[in-house]
This record gives sequence, structure tokens and C-alpha cells, in this order.
Amino acid sequence: MKRKSCGFLTAGLRLFFLVLCIGFPPQSPLADQQAADGVDTLNHRLAIEAWRTARHERLKQPDGWLTLVGLEWLNEGENRIGKAQDNDIQLSGGPDYWGTVTLQEDRLSFTNIDPKEVKVNGESIESTTLVADIEGEPTVISAGTMSINVIFRESYALRIKDSQAEALQNFKGVDNYPIDESWRISSRFIAAPEGTVMEITNVLGQVFESPVFGTFEFERDGKTHSMQGLGTGESETLWFIFADRTTGHGSYGAGRYLYSDGMPESGVLTVDFNKAYNPPCAFNEYSTCPIPPQQNRMDVWVESGEKDYHPDVD
Repeated sequence: MKRKSCGFLTAGLRLFFLVLCIGFPPQSPLADQQAADGVDTLNHRLAIEAWRTARHERLKQPDGWLTLVGLEWLNEGENRIGKAQDNDIQLSGGPDYWGTVTLQEDRLSFTNIDPKEVKVNGESIESTTLVADIEGEPTVISAGTMSINVIFRESYALRIKDSQAEALQNFKGVDNYPIDESWRISSRFIAAPEGTVMEITNVLGQVFESPVFGTFEFERDGKTHSMQGLGTGESETLWFIFADRTTGHGSYGAGRYLYSDGMPESGVLTVDFNKAYNPPCAFNEYSTCPIPPQQNRMDVWVESGEKDYHPDVD
């Protein structure tokens, strides 16, 4: 299947991101001291082990990031889809001819020519309006192990998944740094003025504004470090896109993600770096990754959370 571009939507933010490896030097002068000072209490260990188990199970889902096998941009007008080569968008599975996705300005519809094999949200429907991901729960068109849905990244595209994708079949898990409770940090949080936004650049060169709720500051190894958290007053947790000295030297080269443990209270926020996790682009070539903003590129070795992912290949 020909790859045209890639994208994903996360945390309710309409973002599309550029993959970028951060070039920090490979040596870790603090590693030995951090290992000696490592903290591991039973309750925390059990909580992180449960979090990792849940994370592993999410990645193994038949519609998760490991099943993403393609992304094809839609043209204005009719787009014929199916396994046969003469389709406008050729799929790797299902019947030769699924039907036609029609795009007219911002209106999307699907005409199903094989309702016995091709289902729309699990039902045999001959024609329907399609819901893209920015409008709510996207409409899912499926046949056999294949499924597609529409996403919007300044233009519309079909995200293509296969529940029997090789990446999912070969998945054995993600390596993590040792659990260390000293990386569960409760520290000061400085709220941003209402309406504060941060610019995020995507792989297409587009720039999006994301709401910033405030700045998390903490001390580590005698230095002060900070990250800006994305979210609003309606958020239940804050989202961080960050890089550190392990980025590209043990952890994933495009940075990692992290959610706070709840929202700040009385100027204090808890962030557990043991829950730092890889973005979708670590698992497939059809997603994009955020550029950790300059404010979130930290001069510290965060040897906590998920390491770089190296798939097992049979």
C-alpha cells in the first residue's frame, strides 16, 4: 500500500506533529548516582506495574496503534475503495470493491456496494453520511480484518487498520526503565494566564495553537527543570510532550508523552515520570509525533518510563 502521509488526534487536541530526534550526547553522568538513590516502595511498584499492564493491553487491542497500516488522502468527489488495483484507494484486504467515499466540500458520505461483506459501524448499510474524527466518534467501515475511518488534518484522509497487522502479531511489549518512586514528583505548579496557548508544528509544516494550563517546576540533581502542561480548566489531567537527555539515547527519539496525576491543588501538581510513554509513531510509520516544544526540552536524564521501542520480527 502506498503511503501518502500520516496523522493522529490525541487528548482532544487537533494536532498533527513532526517526528524529530533530539541530539543530546549519549553519556549519562548521573546514571550511577541515580541508580544508587533509586526509590521503590511496594505500593508504588504495584501501582506502576498495574499501569504498565493496562498500557500493554491497550496496545494489543485489535484497533490500536499497532494495527495502523496506512493513511490515504481523499480527493474532492468520488473515491472508490477496495482491494482491486483499479480502485482510487487500494486496500490490502476485504472484497475487491467496497464502495465509494464521496467528499463534497466538508460533506462526507459512503455508498456501499457490498453490504454483505462491508459493514458500517457493524451494520449492513447501503449508504450513509460519514462522521470524521474531529466531529465526534468517527464512522468505522470494516470488512474482514480491515477497517477504515475518516480523519481531518486540514484535509480529509482515510485511516486504515488491520486487526491482523504484522506489528500487532509480533508485539511482545515495551521495555521500561526500572520503577523508581523518586520520579513521582509533587512540586509547584504555576498557572498560566487564561487564554495562554502554545504553537505546535506538524509534519506538514502546519502550526496549531494548543491551550496551556500552566508550568510544572521541579528540582532534580540540584537543578530546576520545568515543563508546560497542555489543558484547560475542564481537564481532569494535564498533558506533557517532553524531551530530555535520554531522548534518542535510550528513550524514543521523538520524545515522550506524560499525563499528570490529576490537576494541581493549592499550587502543587503530581507528575509520575514512571508513566512516561511512547507516542504512536514509535509503533507504526503512519502516525506523526509531536515536537516537544522548546519549553519542554529538559537538561536532565529522565531514566524513567518507557524506553525506545524495538519490535520483534519473526
